[in-house]
Amino acid sequence: MAIEKGHRFAIDFDDAFPQGLVMVGEVIPDNEYQSREDRAAGRPVRQRIDEVTGKRQWRAAVTDPGETKAKRASFEVTFLADVQPVPTTAEALPGMRPVELDGLTAEPRVGGQGEFKYQTYVFRATGFKAAAGKPSRSASATGDSKAA
Repeated sequence: MAIEKGHRFAIDFDDAFPQGLVMVGEVIPDNEYQSREDRAAGRPVRQRIDEVTGKRQWRAAVTDPGETKAKRASFEVTFLADVQPVPTTAEALPGMRPVELDGLTAEPRVGGQGEFKYQTYVFRATGFKAAAGKPSRSASATGDSKAA
């Protein structure tokens, strides 16, 4: 029995992103493409709906500090929720905040072009979870935590 194309694997946030994620900017609606003719005709912009869950799609740009390849360090996460997800953490720098994702899934995809293809993932989440109870990320600099 084969795994069908488009299967979403549930994955624990700490397994996918051991060093966490940093959200850059805000969560925004994931709108469908609107052509020039649609805009000229005054047609309303429609938000995408996930074909599997039936929930509205939202998106946010994130950066993975654990990724060694610069081209793959920043990507978008798609949120599946009826209402806009709100981050539970404060900004560390203007427009940047550490986040943890709830209900995380990964869907394998092929990235790149031509002979420079590689495996990548489409990450989806249902929202944010509080980062309370986790050790400080600066603890490793003082030698108080275990080495990864």
